[in-house]
Amino acid sequence: MLRFRRMRSLQKFATVHASVTNHFNQERSLTSRPPFKLNRAAALAVWRGLCAG
Repeated sequence: MLRFRRMRSLQKFATVHASVTNHFNQERSLTSRPPFKLNRAAALAVWRGLCAG
């Protein structure tokens, strides 16, 4: 947090980081491998769609 010179930059980073982290963070320890891979692939497809369009 000390690397941000302006509070606005910190808030902008925190907002984007929270959105991305929530999108990809899927409690790995709570799911078995096949559903985890499917969920991860779906999240990545959505992310690529958002970045492309």
